[in-house]
Amino acid sequence: MTWAVDLQPNDIVAPLPNKNYVTISYLNTENSTLYSNGSSVSRAPYASPVIDTQSAILRGARTFSLGELPAVTYIQLPYGTVKPAGSLSGFSSDSGIGDLTLATAIWPYHNRATRTYLGLAGYLISPTGSYSSQRAFNTGENRFRTDLQLGFQTPITSSIDGMIAVDTMWFGGNSQCGLACTGTTTTASLTQKPLTTTQLGPIYRINEIFTVGASYFYVTGGATAINNNSLNNVVNTQRFLLSGQAHTPIGRFSLQYGRDMEVKNGFVQTRLLAVRLMKEF
Repeated sequence: MTWAVDLQPNDIVAPLPNKNYVTISYLNTENSTLYSNGSSVSRAPYASPVIDTQSAILRGARTFSLGELPAVTYIQLPYGTVKPAGSLSGFSSDSGIGDLTLATAIWPYHNRATRTYLGLAGYLISPTGSYSSQRAFNTGENRFRTDLQLGFQTPITSSIDGMIAVDTMWFGGNSQCGLACTGTTTTASLTQKPLTTTQLGPIYRINEIFTVGASYFYVTGGATAINNNSLNNVVNTQRFLLSGQAHTPIGRFSLQYGRDMEVKNGFVQTRLLAVRLMKEF
């Protein structure tokens, strides 16, 4: 699997200090056709693959000041189900806890008067999720991952901001990769090169309640190797994500929809739907 840290509208805006937030999210994704070096794969068992993933995610966040710089730290834990279907229906599904994420972000530059922000975030994803080498699809990855992300946001017009963010993810090794790597019960060592994602797009504040945004993503890198033998499967993926937010007395509701536009290697994502509620307490 490949990963990226998707941002919601105004995630790059520096938060006020000494606030506590809890966020509950539901994510639903579907992946289908497998691509290898730009061509679809039709050999068994990839004639008509479908991978459905659903997850509920709980996040707790605390904002603070680091010297004079705004900062936030959060901890996030998912619970989900991954279910292969179509020509992959012979493979086992998996349900359980996903991999735990710890993240901290700081803002080296923040100017609320000009709505201009520069933020830096670091992520650590630990292998706490459900995993078995005898399953090709798991809710956990059995490896550590780290990510460093830099984001910038500034006004384009009085009601439209532009944002751009770049992040790179580094992957630890998985020495117990079985069915997904070898196709058998024999385990192998899986390694992966860093994966870099660039995301950019406009954010339009309609009024005090509603905000919408659109993002374009370009993902590159992330080639994998099994027992140090490269699979020559560099990721070159382009995708989009549409976002809407409503600020209500209950909390901030968010809705996001996206999908892949072009895939060179990997299963194409035909649907990503995310619904979130963030509440200050």
